[in-house]
Amino acid sequence: MYKILLFIFISFTTVHLYAQNGGKGKITGKVIDAVTKQPVDYATISIFKQGSDSPFNGMSTDEKGNFSIAGIAPGDYRVTADFIGYKKFVIAHVIVKDGGAADVGTINLEPNQNQLKGVNIVAKAPIVENRIDKMVYNAQNDLTSQSGAAIDVLRKVPQVTVDIDGNVELQGNANIRFLINGKPSSIFGASLADALQAIPANQIKNIEVITSPGAKYDAAGTGGIINIVLKDSKVSGVNGSINLTAGTRQENGSFNLNARKGNFGVNAFFSGRAQLNTTALNTNDRTTTLPNGDMTHLLQTGSADTKRSGYQSGLSFNWSITPKDDLTASIGFDHFGNNSSGLTNQEQSLMSGATGNIVSDILSLRNSSSKFSANSVDYSLDYKKRFSKEGQELDVLFTSSNGKNTNSYTQELDYLNLNSPATGARGNNPGNDRQINISIDYTHPVTKTFNIETGAKAIIEKLTNVTNTDSLLADGSYVNNAGQSFAFNYKRNIYAVYAAASTSLFKNFLDVKVGLRNEYTKTSADFPGTVIPDYNTLAPSAVVSHKLNALETIKLSYSFRIERPEYQDVNPFFNISDPNNISTGNPNLKPEKSNAFELAYSRSFDSGANFNIGGFYRHNIDDLSQFTTPYAVLDVNGREYTNVLLTQRSNLGTQTSIGSNIFASVPVTKKLNLRTNIFLIHRENNVVDPNNDQNNLDVKAFQYRLNLNTSYQFGNNFMAEAFVNYNSSTRTLQGNRPKFFFYNFAVRKQFWNKNASIGLAATNPFSNYINQYSTTKGPTFNQSSLRQLPFQSFGITLSYKFGKLEFAKDKNKEDRDNGGDQLQHDPGAGGGR
Repeated sequence: MYKILLFIFISFTTVHLYAQNGGKGKITGKVIDAVTKQPVDYATISIFKQGSDSPFNGMSTDEKGNFSIAGIAPGDYRVTADFIGYKKFVIAHVIVKDGGAADVGTINLEPNQNQLKGVNIVAKAPIVENRIDKMVYNAQNDLTSQSGAAIDVLRKVPQVTVDIDGNVELQGNANIRFLINGKPSSIFGASLADALQAIPANQIKNIEVITSPGAKYDAAGTGGIINIVLKDSKVSGVNGSINLTAGTRQENGSFNLNARKGNFGVNAFFSGRAQLNTTALNTNDRTTTLPNGDMTHLLQTGSADTKRSGYQSGLSFNWSITPKDDLTASIGFDHFGNNSSGLTNQEQSLMSGATGNIVSDILSLRNSSSKFSANSVDYSLDYKKRFSKEGQELDVLFTSSNGKNTNSYTQELDYLNLNSPATGARGNNPGNDRQINISIDYTHPVTKTFNIETGAKAIIEKLTNVTNTDSLLADGSYVNNAGQSFAFNYKRNIYAVYAAASTSLFKNFLDVKVGLRNEYTKTSADFPGTVIPDYNTLAPSAVVSHKLNALETIKLSYSFRIERPEYQDVNPFFNISDPNNISTGNPNLKPEKSNAFELAYSRSFDSGANFNIGGFYRHNIDDLSQFTTPYAVLDVNGREYTNVLLTQRSNLGTQTSIGSNIFASVPVTKKLNLRTNIFLIHRENNVVDPNNDQNNLDVKAFQYRLNLNTSYQFGNNFMAEAFVNYNSSTRTLQGNRPKFFFYNFAVRKQFWNKNASIGLAATNPFSNYINQYSTTKGPTFNQSSLRQLPFQSFGITLSYKFGKLEFAKDKNKEDRDNGGDQLQHDPGAGGGR
């Protein structure tokens, strides 16, 4: 039924839009730097009626400098192109004909070398931009997140859900491909939550959310792609910024330096973050029914202290060899880690199923600690060639990412009411991760409205891991446990080719892009009894978009994607830091496959308000999810552990998700702005129990997320902002996931001509802890857990921008509109000046 309704809706909308836009044309073109010949993204394109000083329409250029503004009535217009640090470019006359397209060609913006001071930014990009293939969240315009980390910014991004532990979902799916500046990094391979908490928020320019990636993107990640774009600068001169934050729970700082002269530019940055020691309280209550009818009861209460730290640094060089040849090289160093230690009181009871009497009652105290450290180095070399034909490009990219990670733990169990020696273990788990990516992409414009893209890519991954485990003896010494000490080597090569085509149909009524990607995966692991078969993946994609006018867009997209089991999912290492709750990998996992459809509508208003609504449908096969199995006795390489829950990822049948996302930003007044985001999802899992294929489950769950952001400009460069977020609880395959509510406030004062600022921020200022209550259960066990996590924090942020060339637009809007280079232009002449 929903498919029929969707078809009726699309058909009705298409007819309505065609009737609404009949007889209107559009204005297209491209903006480049007159010196470097590189595209200028985010340049402002404004359209004026002749004789008017105020634009009635416009947009920002995309990452390739292109723009296309539809829904323009026939007539004679004035078009301007403007960007920070460049002279405004004016085309005095652009003729739009009935139903036609006026192509203004290539606009060459000249750097404004003499504009050194007395500047003022009078416009900025909206907080959320909805483009044909992605949604962009401009984090540098977000006030309340600036004292935090990347994970805090993600909590505000539409369609993204983050729980209190830093686990991220995109449209309700945790299988996400994370990139930094469009490139993969081994920093995400070791611990995603730690990596996202090591990137300071004030280092982030924007976050791109790609829910329906095209053929050019890797097919991995059934949830989609999240690209974290770090700050940089493309203007001439020397400039930079310094940001420092001191707080009660976390501290961070960053430094950026940019230098560019002529055809050569350098960018350097360093950022670091530390989470101060925090103490979390834990209670775990479990009841298990044994095969003979007896019951066990485990009660654990305790606390754990945790500290985190990390830093990122990088250096990049850009050389415009010729006006059509660019070479960019970069190197980055990253580190993050955490330390945790705690005490847990335990009571284990055994009750007779026949009489209900307590057979045994054991009291114990567990002392545990863990340490994790990750270091990575990333290299990249990018060569871009532009040909004489407009839009024809060749891009060759080489990236290499090398990571060294160490995970270690100790745990000791002392019995309080038994005359028994203490038991325990310690483990050390060092590993190396290397990934090489080589890609070639080529774009060829066949006509002005028909483009072909093609390319190839090779991904070479090699991961090595050594596990050393020692057991505690009665005399307090340790001896190596040969059964739990081993080496695990893992290799995976992925070879891909793709082709895509984009065009406009029905007299520019529809913009269409279709593509097909083929990926061949070859995997090997040297674990005994493990054979991972090679497999081939065909991943089609398509997107259809229509602009009702310059302010309204509707699009429909489809993509096929897969989720390959990652190294940590297949590593057979047993984590026994808590002997009653053990986790391990599964070397026999298969890739998850997904078909996803998405329908989205966006609308902007002259007042500055914008509105986005989207719906999606996704169906996963061989769904990868965590599954917990109870064991009265679990044998781990010759050693027995009692009353254990073993957790590992498995292929658990199918998952179907239907959801929607609503985003709105409304400037109530010139000073007050309100922003809200609502996310709704319904999931249904048809689960096949990996331990008993006769025990199938049908699990249905509903989840929602609501947030509200309000900001107010008081004048004199003083601003305040508040943010409230609520994630609902939801049913999982074997229990429930807890709700999550938090709120924060921030104020900022800018001074020294907006080159410096001071800010104050507070998160959950009226409550010390967030209570997280969850359950896990199965046919023979029931477990409830309560975690009390410290989330309250207060902080102060200092920022300073420096540099003799800090470009911005002129103060006098009338001068902007009437100045610049005048050019009489006929739309049929082609080209730019």
